[in-house]
Parts: sequence; C-alpha cells; structure tokens
Amino acid sequence: MTTYSPKIQQADPKRWKALALLCFANFLVMMDSAIVQIALPSIKETLGYSQESLQWVMSAFLLFFGGFLLLGGRLADLFGNRRIFNLGVIILIVSSLFAGLAWSEMSLNVARGAQGLASAFIAPAALSLIMLLFSSNPKEMGKALAFWGLSGAAGGALGIVLGGVITEIFGWRWTLLIYVPLSLIVLSLSPKLLQKSVRRAAGRVDYLGAVLVTVSLMLIVYGIVMAEQSGWQSFNTLTALAAGGALFLLFLLVQAKKKDPLVPLSIFKSPNLTIGNISVFLIAASWFPLIYILVLYLQQVLQLSPLGGAMALLPMPILMAIFMIAVAEKLMDKLGIKKTMFIGFVILGMGSILFSQTATIEGNYWTNVLLASLLAALGNALAYLPATTASVSAVESEKSGLASGLYNTFYQIGSAIGLAAMVAVAGAATASSVSADPIVALNAGFQQAFFWSGIVAFAGAILSLIFVRTPEFTQIPVEE
Repeated sequence: MTTYSPKIQQADPKRWKALALLCFANFLVMMDSAIVQIALPSIKETLGYSQESLQWVMSAFLLFFGGFLLLGGRLADLFGNRRIFNLGVIILIVSSLFAGLAWSEMSLNVARGAQGLASAFIAPAALSLIMLLFSSNPKEMGKALAFWGLSGAAGGALGIVLGGVITEIFGWRWTLLIYVPLSLIVLSLSPKLLQKSVRRAAGRVDYLGAVLVTVSLMLIVYGIVMAEQSGWQSFNTLTALAAGGALFLLFLLVQAKKKDPLVPLSIFKSPNLTIGNISVFLIAASWFPLIYILVLYLQQVLQLSPLGGAMALLPMPILMAIFMIAVAEKLMDKLGIKKTMFIGFVILGMGSILFSQTATIEGNYWTNVLLASLLAALGNALAYLPATTASVSAVESEKSGLASGLYNTFYQIGSAIGLAAMVAVAGAATASSVSADPIVALNAGFQQAFFWSGIVAFAGAILSLIFVRTPEFTQIPVEE
C-alpha cells in the first residue's frame, strides 16, 4: 500500500489564506488562557469566589487543555484534521456562551473546562493542517511556523491587554462572550479555505491510553496548583502528584504494549523531536510566569490600573511580531536550529535576570521595564521558532496530529508547572522578607520569581546546545 505524502501534492493556492485562518484560531486558543486574568477581581466580586477558589477560573482551562491535547491530536489523525478542528470550534462557541452567562462558581468552572477541551481539539488539528499545507516547501513551512508561533505568543500577550480594555469598558463577561462571534467567523470560513484530509491514518482510538494520560496530567497539574495553596508537603499535594506519576508510568507501559497506542513511543526517534518538545516546555515554564509576575508587579507595586497595566504590556507582542518575522526566521536560515535556539534561550534568560534587578518599588515603566521587556521578547521569539520547528517538522504526515498534540501538551504543562513553581518561589521569598513594608516584601518575591524564570531559560540554552542535532531540516519520507 502506498502511504500518502504531501510531497507529491501540488501546493494549495489558498494555503496563505488558510494559514491566516488557522493562525487566527490559534490566537483565540492562546488568548483564552490570558484574557480573563485581569478580569479575575471582577469575577470574584460577581460570582462570590473566595480568594483560594478563584484560581480555578484559570486552572480548569489549563487542566482540560493540557489533559486532552494528545487525544485531540490522535482524533485529528484518525478522523480528519478539518473535522476535528470544526468540532473544537463548535465546542468553543457553546462553552464561551455559557461561560459569559455563568451564574455561579461551578457553572463558570465547568464552562472554562469545556473551553479547554475545545482548545485541545483546535490546536493540534490546526497545526497539523499547516504542516500538510506547507510540507512540500521547507522554506515556506519555516515562514508558516513563524506566523504560527507569533499568533500563539501574541494571543497570550495581547489577551491580557484586551482583557483589561474589555473589562473596563464592557465588563468581565465580554472577555468570554467575545469568543462567540469570533469563533462563528472561523467556523463560517473553514469550509471555504480548509481542504478535507486526503488520507486519514488507519487504526483505532486508544481510549485507555487517552484516559490514563489525561487523568495523570490533570492530577499532576492539580497537585502543583494545590502546592501553591497548601504547600508541597501537604497530603493533598503529595497524593495528587504521586497518583499522577503512577498513572503516567502505567500509561507508558500501555503505550509500549498496545497495537494502536495513543502515542507510539517510536515517534520520539524522529530527529530533534524530543529535545524540541523539552525546549517548548522550558520556554513556556520561563515565559508564562514572567508575564504573570510582570502583570502583578505593574499593578501591585507600580500601582497601575488594570487598563494601564494592560497597555504597558502592549509593546511585548509588537516586539515579538517584529522579532519573529524579521529576525528569528532569517537567523534560523543562516545559523540553523541549534544556534538560534541557544541564542534565544540566553537572551530570554538575560531579560528575566534583568527584571529581577530593575523591578524595584521606586521603578517606573520606561527605565525599569521596557528594556527587559525588549530582551525577553527577542529571546522568546528566537527560541520559540526553532523549538517549534524541531518539535513538528520531522514526522510522517499521518503522525502530524500526534506531533502537534505533543508540542501543545508540552507547552501547556510547561506553563502550568512553571507558573506554580514561580508563584511558590515568590510566596516563599515574600514570607521570609525581613521588611515590615508589605510592598517591599511582595516585590522581593517578584524579583526572585523573575530570577528563577531566567535560570529555567538558561537551562534550556544548555540542553539545546548539547542535544539538538543536525541536519536542521529533515524531509518527510515517502513510504512505498
């Protein structure tokens, strides 16, 4: 039997328009994890959340997004990328409507979890579609992945900005309701711009593997979230982490034995895929908490309003857009994946370390924030593009959904783990501060979080230098 390969397919004349639609969908997915952050105080007041339970507005989304990504990628491989993409968009429309109309804590938490499930279907299917559209031309694929990376990074950064603007002008509910009309636009354009899959993978859905990996990741993330609230040595934290770890080991055993596993472990033999995903994990573990802590610093230390703090972050996605398109792609073409990724991690680490020194209580945005923001945005752009390329560009077309699911899973879990760890670092530093001024103590915690975010980035630089292999691009093989 001849396996379908996109190399023998003529380039889709609508591929750039399709890319724009897919990047917009990715922008919405990544924005969903950030847009409600500045609206959290308003949500708490309206729905009666306690300070401790308020975290579940964010955690419910991350748990279901990270937990179901692998299943979403496998379903895209088996049933068609466009079909699963559209299913995810439909779920996003319905869940966003219920989230915006939420009447209680439970109703919002459930709706946010459903939004995470929708994103877990959309993200891997969309990235897989991009790989199929551009796989016949490695240079075009590099440019397409640059736009993809930019759309995700911009969604996370601009989500905070838009959240501040929407909350102040229209109210917090519209940070969720806005997804209804925007998703309807995506759904209406999908049949016109996205082709149906020419060939779908053979096999069955590994439901046992899906349950094991989803529950294990959810328990691990839950344990990390609980550590922030109850401490790392609490019974709830240790039980959740131990159970999650045990189920994950069981998942690996099942994958090694099954005929049609959810994750064929052989996929990690693809050049650079393993280190690419680890790099994506470390980028997220450094970048996501950096943005989170920066939002708190701007509002709680520099005393900016939610809208003022949101606008102060606006230069970061703009700078990332410039760096991703004008610098990262060209540098990767010239230096290759390894050197570009190494340079990006180093600059990202330098930006975080600079924040740890300049984020002071007497500081101001122009002298204490802008330069470090520029460095962090440049570093993230330079590290993100080669890490994404390494993660998804060297697998067979039938495994593209799985590869993109792995990539997104590593990013979301990295975000959750990095955020929980840095919040714990900040809390410990604040609690141990000898200052009687609560703002000084709070800022000491922020500085420590910035510092350790930089250390995570430097760890990524070392790993990429040691383990990233050449050649930088591997053609998709044709199996006869």
